[in-house]
Amino acid sequence: MRKSILLAAGLLFSISTQAQLLDIIKSTVKTKTGVDLDKPVQTKSSTTSTTSTTVTTPAKTSPINLGSLTSTQISSGLKEALSLGVTDGVKKLALTDGFLKNEAVKILMPEKLRKIDTTLRSLGMGSLADEGVKLLNRAAEDAVTEAAPIFTKAITSMTITDAKNILLSNDNAATNYLQTKTQSQLFTAFQPKVKASLGKVGADTVWKNLISKYNTFTGQSVTTDLNEYVTTETINGVFKMVADKESGIRNTPAMRTTSILQKVFGAQDAK
Repeated sequence: MRKSILLAAGLLFSISTQAQLLDIIKSTVKTKTGVDLDKPVQTKSSTTSTTSTTVTTPAKTSPINLGSLTSTQISSGLKEALSLGVTDGVKKLALTDGFLKNEAVKILMPEKLRKIDTTLRSLGMGSLADEGVKLLNRAAEDAVTEAAPIFTKAITSMTITDAKNILLSNDNAATNYLQTKTQSQLFTAFQPKVKASLGKVGADTVWKNLISKYNTFTGQSVTTDLNEYVTTETINGVFKMVADKESGIRNTPAMRTTSILQKVFGAQDAK
C-alpha cells in the first residue's frame, strides 16, 4: 500500500514537472518568435483573418441602360436636346454682338485677305479693317435666324435607329448627325440671306472700299467671295452653339430642364 502511494506521488510529480517544462517552452517560443503555441494553427481552408489582404476585382462599367427607355422616349429626348440647342444657339447668335463678341464663333478676316489687314494697319487704316470685320459679323447676326426652320425639319426627320445610335455615342453625336443632314441645305438657303445681310449692314460697300484701297497701295488685284465665306462661317457658328448645348445636357444634370431630358440622359448617369 505504501509502495503504491509512493508510485502515485512520483507520477504526479512527473506530470507537474512536465507541465512546468511545457509552459517554459511555450513562453520561450512566444518570446523568440511571436508564435503562441496555445492558439490553433489555421489551415488554408480556414476563414481568412481580418488582417489578410483582400483583392477586389474592379466592377465593369455598364453601358447606358436602354432597357428602361422606350424607342419613342429616346427619340423624343434627342430631338428635344437638339431643338433646345438650335433655339438657344440661334437666339444668342442673332443678338447684336452675338457673333462679334463671342470668341468661339467670331468671324475673322478671311485667311486669304489677312495680308490686307496687316497692310492697312501699317498704313494707319486699322479702323477700316476693324469695321470690315465688324460688318461681317453683323451680316451673320442678321442672317442666322434663317437656320431655325431648316434645323427643325432635319430634327423631326430623325429615325428611331438614328436616335439610339446618337444616344450611345459621343458628346457631339447629335450635332454631327444634324450637320450631316443639313449642311448643304443650310448653305443653299443661307447664301441669298447672307448676301442680303451684307448689303443691309453695309458690309459689301465697306469691303469693296477696303479691297480697293489695298489694291491701290500694293498694285495687286485681290478679289474674294465674301458671301460664300460669311455663309460658311455663320453655319459653323450655329453648329458650335448646338454642340455646346448638347454636351451640356449630356454631362450636366442641371441643364436637363424637362422630364424627358432627365429620363433619357439620366440613363447614362447610371452607367
